[in-house]
Amino acid sequence: MENELNNEIRKKKDLPPVASIVIVVALIVGAFVLTFRFKSPGDLSNPAQQFNGEQQGKLGLQNWVELPVKWGDLGVQMIEAGVIDKTKFEELYVQRGGLAVTDKEFLTGSNNGNLMIHSENSGMILNMLWAFGLANKNPILENGPMMDPKYGGAGNFASTGGWNLAKGSAMDHYSMHKFITLTSEQQALVERVAKNIYRPCCNNSTYFPDCNHGMAMLGLLELMASQGVNEADMYKVALQVNTLWFPGQYEAIKTFITSQGTDWNSVDPKKILGAEYSSATGIQKVMSQIKPQEQKGGTGCGA
Repeated sequence: MENELNNEIRKKKDLPPVASIVIVVALIVGAFVLTFRFKSPGDLSNPAQQFNGEQQGKLGLQNWVELPVKWGDLGVQMIEAGVIDKTKFEELYVQRGGLAVTDKEFLTGSNNGNLMIHSENSGMILNMLWAFGLANKNPILENGPMMDPKYGGAGNFASTGGWNLAKGSAMDHYSMHKFITLTSEQQALVERVAKNIYRPCCNNSTYFPDCNHGMAMLGLLELMASQGVNEADMYKVALQVNTLWFPGQYEAIKTFITSQGTDWNSVDPKKILGAEYSSATGIQKVMSQIKPQEQKGGTGCGA
């Protein structure tokens, strides 16, 4: 684009100064519009292809992440199914300053592109994915640890009893809605990855989604698998999302990793997401081996 711009300037060098300036400005504006268009999330039909950029390829602690999944009208579907009570949801965020226009689109829009998560909306996206993970029909919810009789029923966990933004009870919607249906290969991928992803608020993997973060991560894994994201990239995305949900804890993990002489960007995301670092026990061990970190606000285990 820069070469084309220079060529056009040379071609027009004999024009009056004002005309030359107009041409240069027009070319620059055209270049900007073209560049902006190619970066628009809605332009690529396969969102999995978008997860190859430099921004998503690094593990650095970021303030925002473009998730490689198209959201479409899932917010609308969950409202229509009663998984989300629109009035309750919006009233909750009125108390928190209101929803941004783009975030409200994820709730009520019908043609959303890729989900965008950043430090300002990480709690809202957490709640949207929590609702989806809770309600979308999946064998992990029906046959996994959540249904172990020793816990007295799936309704006794924070991820179920804590979801109070539905019409009716959370268990009225637990694994009840076929928003997306996975193939056997996709389901196997979700189960394999879920068993290797922990969160710093407890000692259970995503395969046992007993809190909101676990249920939201399960929902995200299902969406990624259904839209063709490969296993390696699923771990990359999961780590980036966890760093937004638990910024203080992952700053501590990064500090510990780099103190051992290891480049953070060279670390395998799967290793960081495992119980050694990302479980409640793991993060406690990490914190005990580094100087106290400034605590950054994260999202709690309630809506």
